[in-house]
Amino acid sequence: MGRKTGARGCKIIKIVNMDIDKLRELCMSFPGATEGLKWEDHICFMVAEKIFFMSGPWGRACFKVTPEEFEALTERDGITPTPYMARNMWVSVEEFNKLKPKEWKQYVGQSYELIRAKLPRKVQQGLK
Repeated sequence: MGRKTGARGCKIIKIVNMDIDKLRELCMSFPGATEGLKWEDHICFMVAEKIFFMSGPWGRACFKVTPEEFEALTERDGITPTPYMARNMWVSVEEFNKLKPKEWKQYVGQSYELIRAKLPRKVQQGLK
């Protein structure tokens, strides 16, 4: 994977085949992103302690989308509403190959931005 710097100081990452290690690298490339373990076995990526991406032991990956995307994505094979989080427009992707690498970058980046946008302005400005 190659790296360049893009808007807001984010690294631009070229991904060929997606896996959890590449998703981790993508998530950690966002300003202020942290990684943690929640509920004993869920790898969570957060901004200011708010989760924007998670993956559990079952191999699924979950992230937040817009209401329009929620409807379209959950109609696709292998993508379902995330239990307990569907009302907040979170989707679960059963297998990494259900989305193309370009889609992963788009949706994970958008999830980060959706969560970041709800943070207090002072917190947003302090992210590096």
